[in-house]
Amino acid sequence: MTVSTQGLELKSGSRALRAAVELLSSMRFSISLLTVICIASVIGTVLKQHEPLGNYVNQFGPFWAQVFGSVSLYAVYSAWWFMLILAFLVISTSLCVARNTPKILVDLKTYKENIREQSLKAFGHRAQADLNETSEVAAKRIGQMLVGGGWKVKLQQRDLPDGAKGWMVAAKAGAANKIGYIAAHSAIVLVCLGGLMDGDLIVRAQMWFNGKVVFNGGGMMADVKPEHRLSENNPTFRGNLLVTEGTRSGTAILNQPDGILLQELPFSVELKKFIVEYYSTGMPKLFASDIIIHDNHTGEQTPARVEVNHPVAYKGVEIFQSSFDDGGSLVKLKATPMNAAAPAFDIEGVIGGSSQLTYGNEKLTIEYTGLRVINVENFFGSGNGSNSVDVRKVDLRESINARLGAANKSVTKKELRNVGPSISYKLRDASGQAREYHNYMLPIDMGDGTPIFLMGMRDSTAESFRYLRVPADEQDSANEFFRIRAALGNPAERKLAIQRYVARAVDTSRPDLIQPLTASATRALALFAGAEPGRDGKAVGGLQAISDFMETNVPEAERARAGDVLIRILNGSLYELAQLTRERANLKPFEPNDKTQAFMTQVVLALSDAHAYTAPLVLQLADFTQVQASVFQVTRTPGKKIVYLGCTLLIFGIFAMLYIRERRLWVWLSPRDGTEADASQSTATMALSSNRKTMDGDREFEQLKFKLIGIKKEQHDD
Repeated sequence: MTVSTQGLELKSGSRALRAAVELLSSMRFSISLLTVICIASVIGTVLKQHEPLGNYVNQFGPFWAQVFGSVSLYAVYSAWWFMLILAFLVISTSLCVARNTPKILVDLKTYKENIREQSLKAFGHRAQADLNETSEVAAKRIGQMLVGGGWKVKLQQRDLPDGAKGWMVAAKAGAANKIGYIAAHSAIVLVCLGGLMDGDLIVRAQMWFNGKVVFNGGGMMADVKPEHRLSENNPTFRGNLLVTEGTRSGTAILNQPDGILLQELPFSVELKKFIVEYYSTGMPKLFASDIIIHDNHTGEQTPARVEVNHPVAYKGVEIFQSSFDDGGSLVKLKATPMNAAAPAFDIEGVIGGSSQLTYGNEKLTIEYTGLRVINVENFFGSGNGSNSVDVRKVDLRESINARLGAANKSVTKKELRNVGPSISYKLRDASGQAREYHNYMLPIDMGDGTPIFLMGMRDSTAESFRYLRVPADEQDSANEFFRIRAALGNPAERKLAIQRYVARAVDTSRPDLIQPLTASATRALALFAGAEPGRDGKAVGGLQAISDFMETNVPEAERARAGDVLIRILNGSLYELAQLTRERANLKPFEPNDKTQAFMTQVVLALSDAHAYTAPLVLQLADFTQVQASVFQVTRTPGKKIVYLGCTLLIFGIFAMLYIRERRLWVWLSPRDGTEADASQSTATMALSSNRKTMDGDREFEQLKFKLIGIKKEQHDD
């Protein structure tokens, strides 16, 4: 029997109805729908789902972001068209199975023993031989041999025209091949049904027919109205549950394309402790939550532990460990003004919260966005010229081996180091404009001997952080840098530092050099401090201002020599400025050594870069009390067992169709020459049919010819 690709053909009804039913129930229509679903699944895999709209605008632009959003590509698996295609696939495949299953079952029961002798001669695998036994004896012998080989056999006795008796031996094997067709196609139906049951279809139905609407506002979860909440008897859902250490929650959040729905649970989850362990690379290797499940109806308390890939089930709801988050850690920050000599002050806040601050005439809002306790960075090749390559030490064998072998090999060597906690926050002005900052708590040794504080800034989430590198003083603080920066912005302090520098630099026998050196130092320090306008009329500051001044006022042929002189003057003046700030702070003056030189070099670079750090305040993490929160995924999936059954059937069906060959064998036994005189001898005509022509089939037929009717394999000369 050959499985038909055509659909059901109605005998009555309009022509359009008959054509629609035939198309809907045809195999070609099912394959087309399956292809569309596969393409949509690829899109849903490649394109991140349920991201904020701003992320898609940054990635695709406003026009294409709107086009993709209009066809629900940002939520493919819950899109109406995806659900509709899935439903049509279920209907079409079900009709295909219903159309072909009765034919297959009938074919499984038949041995086709009524086939004519002349038809056997038309088969590709056929053979004929004379046997020294009667037809009946030969038929029973052949039948027993086939049964012993795993074949199902049926014997049929026929009356010949001359009054003799002939026997037909009909056998079949590999019937599971046809059952595999039913199993594989039924599996598609079951998997799709399970997907529809566990998808958003039932939630959408409650929104359509039960008056439920999505919520897209703000405020406390307890204040959300009932029309935004789903009952705890909701048969299927998949949502997220955020629980902070020491608290409990019983309301999950179901994300929808245009808002959220709240799902009430038949229990509440209390988080006793969240546990996270890290690899040496800083990647988490274990998420675990020690929880207590509180039953809303009986009050029973059930302790449990939830780990990744080890969920906990309670009353038909499974609790998965999805991720973790900050649960409102308490942070204490030290706020240091960037452009004034005002003293630093402390600010306390909560991660996820905000604080209002008035600085000068400006009102600022500090939004505490994140606290990271562990930051692992790769320090291989940093500092000390480690990035240079010595060609005398290049080993060709080592270079080749580094690129061959196991896939986990990497040409890039790693020196991983935990650099400590960091704080992320936003500073928002009165107009609503905000910049994001990311500052590390501890100084980091980059390998050049001078630890630095990394202070990052970016204008939008689409950009990477740009870091200001502030050198740490002997107390591992940034106080020295901020004192120097405050003094640099004070004209009186600059003037005094220049006087000290000139007094040290000019020999007493050359008083004529005092005035020109003072003028040069004053101009260099003022340009560096941003106190003089640049070539476009705006104050630039830093080394860029020195460069612009040289390009504008010094001939190109003399710039190299003049630049060296000007930089030496600038460094000397800044060194005296630093010594002056230490005197004012009652600290010992710097000692002229390599450590001081390295520190002052980093100070000059940081002072230059600070002009691009557009923030009135720098917030440094002084202390924190971490509060962890666990993000659980809570699901009720009645279709899961149906999907598992479908997957099992699919595996069996594919295996049966690919690896099991359906074969049918016929052996027609009749008296030799068809006369009673030769009844003690018989003639055997044998034929084999298979659904696939393979070398295994050829070998099997050769073996059967020899075992059943004694025909040996033909010998071929080399």
